[in-house]
Amino acid sequence: MVLPRAPAAVVFDMDGLIFDSEVLYRDAIVAAAAAGGYELSPALYLGTIGLTGPSTRDHLAAHFGAAFDFDALWADASRRFHLLADAQLCLKAGVTELLDVLDAAALPRAIATSSRRASADHHLARHGLASRFPVIVAQGDYARGKPAPDPYLTAAARLGIAPEACLALEDSHNGVRAAAAAGMMTIMVPDLLGATEEMRGLCIRIARDLHEVRELITPPAGAGGSQLPIA
Repeated sequence: MVLPRAPAAVVFDMDGLIFDSEVLYRDAIVAAAAAGGYELSPALYLGTIGLTGPSTRDHLAAHFGAAFDFDALWADASRRFHLLADAQLCLKAGVTELLDVLDAAALPRAIATSSRRASADHHLARHGLASRFPVIVAQGDYARGKPAPDPYLTAAARLGIAPEACLALEDSHNGVRAAAAAGMMTIMVPDLLGATEEMRGLCIRIARDLHEVRELITPPAGAGGSQLPIA
């Protein structure tokens, strides 16, 4: 399979796609909820994946009620997450190999994340990736978070490339919805959330990992050029 058209840029989600962080977020917030006397079920947590902090607040308040102390939960969960991340955060399979291919093809790239910019900068620097993403769009850089298209539209604008000319890489349902709504070719690389029929309808491909994404834009051995069609 080749892509429908040659991308002029690639826009990455961060958590669950570049970093194996969603499981750490899950463990941290579930533990924080339990410490506060609340049961945060797997299904309830999964519904927050890809959302910004304010959207997560609304999602949990709708479940637990208006009296729910989200700020206390968030502070405790953040503390627990940073402790876990310092010890356990790692790259997802294929990240550096894919970036090497994008460098060789001179394809611009950006990150469009629901996380805060400070978190993105910290994680990227810790893993030696800060210089490999010249454009980072984080919480606070757009009016509406995922599943609205704003993060991806902002990334495309900062890259100076039309959204429909970009390839978006996502692991979450809300992220896929955002990228597709922005008009980008979208590939889902599932993490904690599996692909659904809705996701298959919005994506051009469901990939097993970033190695498979790399294979889409790497020419076969002995062949010249790229597997990507000429735009």
